[in-house]
Amino acid sequence: MEKQAMILLVTAAEYLGDYTLLCTFNNGVKKKVDLSPLLKYPAYSVLKDEKEFIRYGVDGTVFWANGADIAPEYLFDNGVTC
Repeated sequence: MEKQAMILLVTAAEYLGDYTLLCTFNNGVKKKVDLSPLLKYPAYSVLKDEKEFIRYGVDGTVFWANGADIAPEYLFDNGVTC
């Protein structure tokens, strides 16, 4: 029987300041992810206001009150392992 690949999910996120999150994934890995490069895109521009940026939640990935979210794979691939 072939082993199925695990679906990557974010299980926790902690704000570290400067638009950086410490994300914990369901495979046990923790990565520090700088999201400031995304702020130039229209879907994320409202998050330039740090008061809006810190209004995030976690439900398998990171999402914000304005409806923006980020694929867990992006966070994993662009993060620095801690």
